[in-house]
Amino acid sequence: MKNYLKITAVAAMFWVIPMAFLGEVSVQPILHETIRNLYWHVTMWFAMFILLLAAVIHGILYLRNNNNLNDEKSFALTQVALLYGLVGIATGMIWARFTWDTFWTKDPQLNGAAITILAYLAYMVLRSSISDSRKRAEISAVYGIFAFVLMVVLIVILPRMQDVDSLHPGKGGNPGFGNYKDLKNDMRLVFYPAILAWTLIGFWLANLSFRIQHLTRISNGLH
Repeated sequence: MKNYLKITAVAAMFWVIPMAFLGEVSVQPILHETIRNLYWHVTMWFAMFILLLAAVIHGILYLRNNNNLNDEKSFALTQVALLYGLVGIATGMIWARFTWDTFWTKDPQLNGAAITILAYLAYMVLRSSISDSRKRAEISAVYGIFAFVLMVVLIVILPRMQDVDSLHPGKGGNPGFGNYKDLKNDMRLVFYPAILAWTLIGFWLANLSFRIQHLTRISNGLH
């Protein structure tokens, strides 16, 4: 990962962290000050989607050229994305506790997120259970594509249907944050840099994981 991207990630996070806690926010009904979790929960899920999309692209590249580097990069990206997903679930549960008075509801997006996390945990188990490196890479690539499509359906498409009851903004007929006329533009100046910061940090972590995998494979005499 290029040094200027690392510097950008660190600089963006130095901006986001203090503003997330101390910056002025739009206090919305029910949400009140918990709207600050927008900078953590939502942005981390955005970053997770981007990382998983990159993992799918590397998986497809592996299926085309059988280059182990693509498989290793896809796996490293998925690892970090899964970590983001777990943190996203945790921050979402905390947010739900203070806004909906419960850690979990029957909200379709919550259940979709849980199924997605389970699907990617199954990906990790499946990958670790296959000893043959080529077969492991091929199955992982195909499974990764399937899991990504499943995630898009469960988290993006299904909750947005008008006849689906959802508590999330922008889902189930509810207005999204972009439709709140009094949502301060100052929040967007933190929200978008937060997405950038989490995404770049995710790629940074994935790159470190990839390098460890690659060095391990070389030290074991594999090519």
